[in-house]
Amino acid sequence: MLAVGILVAAVLPAQSQAAGAPGANASPVNYVPDEPLPTEPVPPQEQLDRLGISGYPDRLSVEPGESVKIMASTKAKAFKSTIVRVSHGDADPAGPGVKEQVIDAPVNRTYPGADQRLPLGSYVTVPDDDRLRPDDGFTLTAWVAPSTIPGSPYNRTALKRTPVGTPRAQGLVTKWSEADKRGYGLFIDETGAAALRIGGESVSTGVKLKPWAPAMGGPEMYFNKNPRPQHVNNSGWYFVAASYDARTRQVTVTQRPVSTAPDDSGATVTKRIGGDLRHSADPLLMAAYWNRSGDDHPAGFYNGKIESPALYDRALGKRELDAAAKGRTASRPSAAWDFSKHMSGDKVASTGSRGLDGRAVNLPVRAMTSHSWDRKTMNYNQDPKQWGAMHFHEDDLGDAAWKPTFTWKVPENARSGVYAARLEADGKVYHATFVVRPKKRTSKIAMLVPTLTYLAYGQTGGTMSQYSDHADGSGYVYSSQRRPIQNLRSLTTGPKGEGRPWAFEADTHIFDWLETKKYNVDYITDHDVDREGRKILDGYQTVITGTHPEYISTTEFESIKGWLNDGGRLMYLGGNGFYWVTALDKSRTYTELRRHDGTEAWQAAPGEYYHSTDGEYGGLWRFRGTPPQELLGVGFSAQGFGNPTGSAQYNKPFDRSEASYSEAGAWVFDGVSKKDGIGEGLPSLQSPGGPMGEEVDRVDYSLGTPANAIVLGTSQRFGEQYMHVVEEINTSSLFEGGNTNPMVRGDVTLIHYPKGGAVFSASSMVWSGQFFHNDYNNDLTRITENVLNKFTSGAALPGAG
Repeated sequence: MLAVGILVAAVLPAQSQAAGAPGANASPVNYVPDEPLPTEPVPPQEQLDRLGISGYPDRLSVEPGESVKIMASTKAKAFKSTIVRVSHGDADPAGPGVKEQVIDAPVNRTYPGADQRLPLGSYVTVPDDDRLRPDDGFTLTAWVAPSTIPGSPYNRTALKRTPVGTPRAQGLVTKWSEADKRGYGLFIDETGAAALRIGGESVSTGVKLKPWAPAMGGPEMYFNKNPRPQHVNNSGWYFVAASYDARTRQVTVTQRPVSTAPDDSGATVTKRIGGDLRHSADPLLMAAYWNRSGDDHPAGFYNGKIESPALYDRALGKRELDAAAKGRTASRPSAAWDFSKHMSGDKVASTGSRGLDGRAVNLPVRAMTSHSWDRKTMNYNQDPKQWGAMHFHEDDLGDAAWKPTFTWKVPENARSGVYAARLEADGKVYHATFVVRPKKRTSKIAMLVPTLTYLAYGQTGGTMSQYSDHADGSGYVYSSQRRPIQNLRSLTTGPKGEGRPWAFEADTHIFDWLETKKYNVDYITDHDVDREGRKILDGYQTVITGTHPEYISTTEFESIKGWLNDGGRLMYLGGNGFYWVTALDKSRTYTELRRHDGTEAWQAAPGEYYHSTDGEYGGLWRFRGTPPQELLGVGFSAQGFGNPTGSAQYNKPFDRSEASYSEAGAWVFDGVSKKDGIGEGLPSLQSPGGPMGEEVDRVDYSLGTPANAIVLGTSQRFGEQYMHVVEEINTSSLFEGGNTNPMVRGDVTLIHYPKGGAVFSASSMVWSGQFFHNDYNNDLTRITENVLNKFTSGAALPGAG
């Protein structure tokens, strides 16, 4: 503890001296935050370019006879593509290396290179219409909570490349072409003030807005300057408006803070301009503007919330503006948009006039609390009007929209498995990965590929996963499959397997074990189960999970539960599984998370715990009344990350329990020589030391572990780097590490369901990391194969009665 205290003392900022204290200035000094600023990462496009080549499929799961499109991007003049079936994607020289089978396909050839960019930034677009080009004047109104105000010190989690450190204009409601100086637009200008651009002029209030700070960075900011945002704040709102009277050429711009505290950032300015309004024929935008008329993608992206934008075909008077600022919409808007409608998709409903509906592009976050949220109602389904805001980000991405390079029709006789288009350019290799599921069941065994987890962790340019922070400091709520996901591929850890395999690359340790031992296996995905439900599971005797099936949809959870109750048998070969409630949009192209009250990368704000896509309560499954212990017998208990002394670089062996020698448990260990320290001394493709580690699960009767559970073995004691999950800690304590806390452990467990159903839980993310040793013949594979063979036989399990 002494070392930690010294570190904190070294990095804590100096406290501001209070006004009136000895040595202080005579005049009062307003509070200004002085927490450390976050580390500035390499921009996403630049990081992606460093790969040399990248790409993605248009779908993650495809059947024989169907087609998959491959999108590729490289600055090289040409690149080669080869369809491969992947069995092992980890290049670590200690293991079997990358293993893939080339598939004979007409698309295997050289293609001309094409440099395709990431079209970052979310916005709303409304097609051009005569009603959006008023001749006699106009007024634009909206409520906004801007998160990146140029030069402001108040949002400490925003990056310097945002307007905070790189001042630029941000569009709010615009029909404006910057290069042509045509149209009109309500902006936050380069100084951080509300402004109207019209003709060749810009009229600004000249008073800097105070930003909405969407998140606090947490203690990590002091240690490593990488925030773990907690969204705790619904302040920072302003009513903004701009009017133009064509007859008098008078412009009025106003910004009014929605605050119960004294606030000096309100301002109104009135000015006559000299030029005329020349309209643009481009679409109207919200949260952006057009750099040049006819561009494919806007510029000037805004960070923050917008609510209830409206356009009037006249200059509103002071009385009407006062009423609008109080939430009473002035009469006869030409166009007004209600973000509380159609929150599950991209439609933006017009309430002022018909035919002026807009479309949300690149997934701005919906179902966000409005300026008038009562802070009592927590479920937007009860009163959607209070959730009339969208949160826009300059680095949102819903669809990279790259042009397809080629289309591959999967042969009717294609074997189920994990496939990829292996893209090669100038010595660089990138795998665009997808799964070929069976058209109909061909085996008693299914490998359930955790595609929802892959999207949660899916990075593009080092960000955009649901563990990442936006440039304004808020967490990523949505994750789309329509982009190059650079860690959903072989060689994620590099051509020599440097680093810690995670998610997809770690799962290939299981794929290759199954392939090497010549098990006949069908490969299906989370997306398939969410789409088809129970019927895709029925008929399989055994289903195997990946190393980290952390993200599960409601349909998937209920389908697996019903299948187990009807005699299905599940091999849970991972850790921290079935943890986060995960929603999908209707097309299943993107997922949604509302993180809160768990061991997490960021926390959603109060009032924003319900999914926009399906209306369900998000967060941990345990806080929906269905802890993973009810399904699996075990649930997330500890992880080896986050200790001030650093992340754990070790795992642990496990010891057999007394119950493992009973009839009900002994068969699992047939052929296993060791009683204690199982896995000790075996090499691993993950951290060394044993099969228990990184993230581990334990039994707990109070959380739903059934009384018939058989704890077959328990990990040996972890050190202080392994820490108890925060959702089970009610108050700060010194008993969170594995060196003092007996709940920091992993329990290898077997539970029984009715009708012969069962679940074997490895309860560790690294269980399969040692499989490869001795050509897949060792104690870990014997245990796993004993379970797989017995489960798949259909015979009654010993001692199940």
